[in-house]
Amino acid sequence: MTANPTIASQSHLASHVSTDEYLLRQGIVKLLEIKDSDIRIWNIEQCRDAVDKGLHSGGASSAVIPLVALYYGGFININVSNPTERGQDLFVLSKGHAVATLASIYADLGYFDRSWLKNSRSYESRLNGHPGPLLPGVHIATGPMGQGLSVAQGFAIIGRSNPHFDCYCLVGDGEMQEGAIWEAVMYAGQNHLDNLCVLVDQNNGQLDVVNRMVFPMPRLESVLESFNWRVYSIDATQYTSVYAALANFKYEARNGQPSAIICHSTKGYGSFSDFMNRHKVTVPDNLITQELKLHLEQRRVRVEEFTAFYKGLEGDSRSARIQSRLRELAHAMHLKIEGEAWGDVAVRAQPGPVLLHRAPERDKAIQYDAAMLPKIDRTKEYTTAEIVTAAMKVFATDPRVISIDADLASTSGLEAGVAAVDQRRALNVGVAETNMMNLGEAFAALGYNTWISTFCPFWDWKAFRRIAVGYQERLEAMGAEDGWLSQGHGLDLTFLSTAANFETRTNGATHMGNDDVTIFDGLAHLKMIDVSCPQQLLSIMQWIMEGNRGLVYVRVMRAPSTVIYGPDFRFEFGRAYLVREARDARAVIVSSGRGVHEAIAAAAECGKYGIEVSVVDMPSIDEDFLMSLHDSGKLLCIAEQNNGFILQNYLKALFRRRKNAEWSLRNRVLPINALDTDGKPRFIHSGNYDELLRAFGLAPEQIAAAILNAIEIAN
Repeated sequence: MTANPTIASQSHLASHVSTDEYLLRQGIVKLLEIKDSDIRIWNIEQCRDAVDKGLHSGGASSAVIPLVALYYGGFININVSNPTERGQDLFVLSKGHAVATLASIYADLGYFDRSWLKNSRSYESRLNGHPGPLLPGVHIATGPMGQGLSVAQGFAIIGRSNPHFDCYCLVGDGEMQEGAIWEAVMYAGQNHLDNLCVLVDQNNGQLDVVNRMVFPMPRLESVLESFNWRVYSIDATQYTSVYAALANFKYEARNGQPSAIICHSTKGYGSFSDFMNRHKVTVPDNLITQELKLHLEQRRVRVEEFTAFYKGLEGDSRSARIQSRLRELAHAMHLKIEGEAWGDVAVRAQPGPVLLHRAPERDKAIQYDAAMLPKIDRTKEYTTAEIVTAAMKVFATDPRVISIDADLASTSGLEAGVAAVDQRRALNVGVAETNMMNLGEAFAALGYNTWISTFCPFWDWKAFRRIAVGYQERLEAMGAEDGWLSQGHGLDLTFLSTAANFETRTNGATHMGNDDVTIFDGLAHLKMIDVSCPQQLLSIMQWIMEGNRGLVYVRVMRAPSTVIYGPDFRFEFGRAYLVREARDARAVIVSSGRGVHEAIAAAAECGKYGIEVSVVDMPSIDEDFLMSLHDSGKLLCIAEQNNGFILQNYLKALFRRRKNAEWSLRNRVLPINALDTDGKPRFIHSGNYDELLRAFGLAPEQIAAAILNAIEIAN
């Protein structure tokens, strides 16, 4: 791996240094100050060239010193040519509003050409107001605050295995008010992630109030220490202390504690005009010109200071060696020291050429012995947990399979299955679903086939959406002609959603999964699957293990279930299955999940009255099948133990694909679901399964009666 050339040469920088090392550190700090000016100038130029002349100035400015120290001080071991190669350090910009600073640094290091900094925030640009995988070298999308730390924590967990690496994360003090932050803080401290270093940009400002916190914050140092973190409290308005704290993390002995560097600064620090202290600014041309002029002047002064220091080494017997090292380190910082050793010296910016190449393809197919998978007896009943545990004991023999639960492992069966192979890959985050979801994204981003699980209503919409945005950007980066990602660099992340439909039963409205499927169906890129049968579940798991399936939301039953399908069943996403075919069917029942079992019983009940009814299991939406049912003219009964997932997709497909569709569907479509009589969503209260079926008209005899009545009316 071709690492940042600054890295290998910095092992001498510990807390106690010799005179030579002290002089060298002084020179490095002065070079960092020059680089500071270059990055700030590029940030202002980004603002000048942005489609809206906008910049998240307050947070981007206070982030310059921590990020310049990290990337140019020799602490982060990166491979710019291949940011996906395992073993290099990783960075997460949790405070995504500081993207301008990160982008300027990445352009300088050679992740992409400087021209990408122009026209930012425009629809055509890959440099948005927040970072994401559209931008080469950026592994996840951030912006919704408080989530990046959870992902960084996931990277750190991976970095404890071979090859080892560190993970760095920059968070803002504003986002420290987010609950998700503290889920990650607790987990990282408890699990001794001492390869995790979090820089807290404590600039004491937010969007609404730029010079103080809206919510009074406790002393972060004390709070983090109480969660078993190693804490450094530093003045982040100058490089010496930031540099020293990073050196301590990098080179001192690790003690089993994650590190937090509290960087005390102010919002907009380093800007000249107080206009730039705001959260986001739209900067007039005259102010941009003024800022650029002052930063250029400051850079000139900093070069003079470095020149005086550099020339002041004259007469020291070790000066030639120190000067030589400073030239090497300046080169690593993309600076060039020009001039004679004791004559006039200039320090010029030397942005690197674009070094990044398209990442090598990843083979995502999980390797396992299919003969070892559980054999399902059609005469027996099985719980989801039984099937998942037995199957995961086989799938997890491939070290790329990971499971993460949130205190419901006994319901999902994931932990027991994976832990039976390798307990290090079976994580449980406790009651912290957001942390679980973001940890899952971290593993998936690095190529793992990741499974996470909780109850249907417990998923965090904000985390869902951010993960899906990052996934889309990955797809775009893979599809672009000049993209940096290639096939296999999507996310294989499965959301195993337990207690779907009426499965929660007596636990009550807060736990009942009747609305999740209709709500999350509105998320782009999320593949929805509602499981009806143990054999079907096993086949779905095999389908996911083939790799490159993306974000998959699998709703599963909790109580034992009979078996519908035989051992030759093969799941295909977007395909419906005819599980009961009636030769002269006058009606068709479409359902999913446990509702399929009730539909089969309802069809048999109709048969007693001489009415033949077919049954379709639709675990994922099959629009072609729905349209063929619509065109058949038969009564279509869509019976669902939720708020009408199949129904809403049927109506959307009908509107889109049948322009002259007959909209008077009263006698042709019979929806039976958890919506109220006005078609409005509601929540479902406690009750045993039979009670719930009867309450919503979904018992077999009720479905049959509704079908018979509809046929009679139609005749």
